[in-house]
Amino acid sequence: MKKQLIAVAVAALACMGAQADTIAKVKASGAITMGVRDSSGALSYTLGDGKYAGFHYEICQRIIGNVEKAVGKKVDVKFQSVTSQNRIPLVQNGTVDIECGSTTNNTARQKDVAFVVTTYVEEVRIAVKAASGITSIAQLKDKNVATTTGTTSVQLLRKHERANGVDFKEVFGKDHADSFLLLDSGRADAFVMDGSILAGNIANAKNPADFKIVGEVLAVEPIAIMIRKDDPAFKKLADDTVRDLVKSGDMAKLWDKWFLQPIPPKNVKIGLALSESTKNAWTNLNDKPAEDYAKK
Repeated sequence: MKKQLIAVAVAALACMGAQADTIAKVKASGAITMGVRDSSGALSYTLGDGKYAGFHYEICQRIIGNVEKAVGKKVDVKFQSVTSQNRIPLVQNGTVDIECGSTTNNTARQKDVAFVVTTYVEEVRIAVKAASGITSIAQLKDKNVATTTGTTSVQLLRKHERANGVDFKEVFGKDHADSFLLLDSGRADAFVMDGSILAGNIANAKNPADFKIVGEVLAVEPIAIMIRKDDPAFKKLADDTVRDLVKSGDMAKLWDKWFLQPIPPKNVKIGLALSESTKNAWTNLNDKPAEDYAKK
């Protein structure tokens, strides 16, 4: 019985090891699964009918193009819509091979998954209705504050020095579109989230002028494409793809395309200028976690 248990354990470990070699897995199966988000601003969003678009979506398409070169054939790209709650488990268990959404790279998550070098540095902000009169964290006292289940944003709000003594009630959306709906419908007085996601949801609202992004910057966070841990060959391929995009100037062109030009399906402009933080991340490409950005 003991020998059988050992054999099972060895087989399980071998399976896990094989699963972590994404390039070999793709070569054997002829398919790769991309994790995508339905409403992560211009980073990753749905066009409907099983189609997706966005800044991180397109970077992932470039990475997959290099995977095809590595395996010597075209591969079938499958899409798996993920949420803030299930994205990490789905990468860990092999359902998703590369997650192209709006995931913060932090030390806790690095224990479970790996991240490609940072492609976007986010400022966490607060969205409110323009007529609300809310302009700062202090004015959130006794208000309903929406956030998306499985994200870090409200934790950051609570830790902010200006949040001392500010007691508010959290209300949760299952995804970013749901959280924005809480604000739009009046069930929440504010929505705390990454600035790009707030800007994207506002741009796609029925009346964008009804909303605004206000208040103090709660945090600066590296947002990156997520892959499985302990897969050095795939990480190198993905990192090198990003480096080549930066070096060629294509990364800046992708930014212009997704954040400064009208984008489908409504042909609205997000209007988010390239920040100094993101420029610095491209100049000094790395996969450092959010905690490193918080150090003075």
